[in-house]
Amino acid sequence: MQQLVAVAERRTFSRGQVVFHDDDEADALHLIAKGFFAVRSTMPGGETVLVAIVGPGDAFGELALIDTGRRGATVQAFADGETLALHRNAFEALRRQRPAVDRALATILAGRIRRLNELLVEAHHVETDVRVRRRLLELAEIFGGPVTLTQDEIAQTAGTSRATVNRVLREEEAAGAIELGRRRTTVRDADALRRSAWPR
Repeated sequence: MQQLVAVAERRTFSRGQVVFHDDDEADALHLIAKGFFAVRSTMPGGETVLVAIVGPGDAFGELALIDTGRRGATVQAFADGETLALHRNAFEALRRQRPAVDRALATILAGRIRRLNELLVEAHHVETDVRVRRRLLELAEIFGGPVTLTQDEIAQTAGTSRATVNRVLREEEAAGAIELGRRRTTVRDADALRRSAWPR
């Protein structure tokens, strides 16, 4: 990873700035050094939905290093942020010098595949209320504090409706697990919320 970082280009983004659009040329992997980034996908009808929020220590655009195709999502800075952009040409040059760097990329890709498998199983076998609670816990961990998303955006990450999210959040607020504010959801009792998110 140190070798990858050494050949990466440091890039800064202001809140709302687009890193790349869906269908742009895929040319670089971005390692997140600071800030949060929203990953959005375009539906067949043209509607754009929030797929995920990613933060420091995570990465996006990894397929650019092994696939010369187009981007499959739009990534936008959710807050002022900074990435280390590893361009395909630089990565290929480094691979020729140090073939072992392939392991770093394989680790990133393995983590992504594992995550996609988990989400696929959830989509088919986990109730929507539980998915909402799981996404909320994950988002709170990513943000390191209050989740500053609208209920519509939380619904998009959980693959459900705003009405379902509103109901679940109200239930958890009544139980004392969370506190609701304007575009702000604060987890007050993560253990209680976790018991609801992973019921025995």
